[in-house]
Amino acid sequence: MAEAALSRSSATELTADRKLPDQPWARSARVEALSRLDTLGLPHRRDEYWKFTRPDTLIQMPAPSAAVFHNDEKPLFDDMDRLRIVFVDGVFDENASDDLTLEGVKIERLATAQSDLHWAKDLYGKLEAAGQTPVPRTLAAFNTAYAEDGLLIHVTDKVSKPISLIYTHESDSSDAILHHCIKLDAGTELTVLENGPAAARFNKVMEVDIGDGAAFHHVRAQGRDHERRAVTHMFARLSAESVFKSFTMTVNGKLTRNECVIELTGDDATAHVAGVCVGDGDFHHDDTVFVTHDAVGCESRQVFKKVLRNGAVGVFQGKILVKNGAQKTDGYQISQSLLLDEDSQFLAKPELEIYADDVACSHGSTSGAIDEDALFYLRARGIPQNEATNLLTLAFLAEAVEEVQSDVLKEELTSRLDAWLARHRD
Repeated sequence: MAEAALSRSSATELTADRKLPDQPWARSARVEALSRLDTLGLPHRRDEYWKFTRPDTLIQMPAPSAAVFHNDEKPLFDDMDRLRIVFVDGVFDENASDDLTLEGVKIERLATAQSDLHWAKDLYGKLEAAGQTPVPRTLAAFNTAYAEDGLLIHVTDKVSKPISLIYTHESDSSDAILHHCIKLDAGTELTVLENGPAAARFNKVMEVDIGDGAAFHHVRAQGRDHERRAVTHMFARLSAESVFKSFTMTVNGKLTRNECVIELTGDDATAHVAGVCVGDGDFHHDDTVFVTHDAVGCESRQVFKKVLRNGAVGVFQGKILVKNGAQKTDGYQISQSLLLDEDSQFLAKPELEIYADDVACSHGSTSGAIDEDALFYLRARGIPQNEATNLLTLAFLAEAVEEVQSDVLKEELTSRLDAWLARHRD
């Protein structure tokens, strides 16, 4: 009881100096989110899905500081034809961004959309609210209540090039809250790229509503040697024969928690969510996924790989829920870690909950060290030990990277992982 009271007190402190943005179309969603937050409080270690990750620095005031690093590497995705949209410490930067006009899609800022009849009224906060059951996700509710910026993206056709969201970090104590809503009409297609360190502390929600036969592709790269603390939430609802594919690469960072809540509501829908992380030292990375099958003939895949060294910690919590009547479900889940020393930890909690009898569902989780036989084989052929270790590490990560649709993106992500391994050789 004392801890729950402390959580409610922390919620009061965290919201004390914030005001709900006054937008008529979003007002009711914000008020309802604030009510959920007030009832449930902020997360604490006694919550079932927070027992492996301390939420303290995600909710303390003021936000912990994080040094601003200067990165001399070529920006990720820089060679691609894409529409660039830049946020600096959580605020849209018009001068650094491209013109938001793009055929087949309408893009607006959350901060400036005012119409009471806006299409986002039926989406903003709705998937987040549904995702609070059966697991409370109150940091997402906090985001819905107080997000001041973000994007409203309405896709009406197959979009010719990716929309690239770039988050930059210029203040060592910034606290960014972004909320994106994406609606794909039937038969449309969109690719969204995300990259950048974002802010000292980052809270982001993305709600994606995918119409019949539509396809949504998402690739996210988080940080590079940055002291950030971030919690992200992706809520996706899939209609009949639609496709959702999301991949995340995380490199370093103090604390990262990525939550993905997917609901397959239309027959023959497909949802793949995958990720890799590589961490060194003071690094804690948490992937928490909840996939609900509520239609016939749907497929879901969860593929997560983590490489950890020097005391780094990786967490995976993944659940597949198959509701009554969701026959012909194909659900697959795998989480694996490669521990490069004896000080690192991998904590896994895979779950299946099935109420249909004609399904094919499986899950597995493993943790181990570099294969000494494979390492000896490479060393015997003249490959230095560090390079051999890197080759085996990239091979370990390959299954998750293969979930990315684009060969160009796969090559670039693999190159960045290789570069990280090279920088962190003994």
